Amino acid sequence: MPNALKPHDPAKMHLILMLVLTFSTGIIDAVGYLGLDRVFTGNMTGNVVILGMALMGADGLPVLGPSVALVGFVLGAAIAGRVLKQESAGWSRRTTVLIAVVGICLALTSIALFSGVQHVSQGAALSVTGFIAAAMGLQAATARHLAVKDVTTVVVTSTLTGLAADSPLGGGSGKYWERRLLAVALILIGAAAGAAFLQVHIGLGVLFTGVLAIGVALVGERSRQQAEKAKDLVDAS
Repeated sequence: MPNALKPHDPAKMHLILMLVLTFSTGIIDAVGYLGLDRVFTGNMTGNVVILGMALMGADGLPVLGPSVALVGFVLGAAIAGRVLKQESAGWSRRTTVLIAVVGICLALTSIALFSGVQHVSQGAALSVTGFIAAAMGLQAATARHLAVKDVTTVVVTSTLTGLAADSPLGGGSGKYWERRLLAVALILIGAAAGAAFLQVHIGLGVLFTGVLAIGVALVGERSRQQAEKAKDLVDAS
């Protein structure tokens, strides 16, 4: 494992955990796009582009699904922003709770998908889309609060820009190249995994991402508690 990723301090641990969530975003976006009528539930840039083309009459492109996803994502991000408003940047109890809520929401959604709710009506399918998008908005805003450079967990365009512009080819030092490359690779691998999960059942990928988010919350909280204990020991000495 590269030195930049060894979890010997909170910052490195946060990086690893955000990379895990980046991988899960690849899964959830593949499930959404392939299984929920070409809707991205994590990458809102894709929805804006799809919506723009659909509004101009492009054949077969959805309007309602991307719109619902955009609204859900914004609501989720707003909720996280309000919850974390008084918190300083970094991992806190509220961060743990928010990421755990993301995991729980996705796990509950997977149960609904396993029951076939998406086939009941268009309204039910749109509700699933909006609920997943809200969970991803919650995750994205929480990741933004953690401020792990170049790892937003939901987009890689800015990451690719930084990777290229700061590379020796772009006249830079190549700083942060490991995390940037990993973020791009993990969302790619996640998308491939999401497509594979979809071959079994649409709910499987959503369930897996929920479990990953809950695991990230638990590991992050344990790391936070260990950091607090270490700080208390230093202060007492």
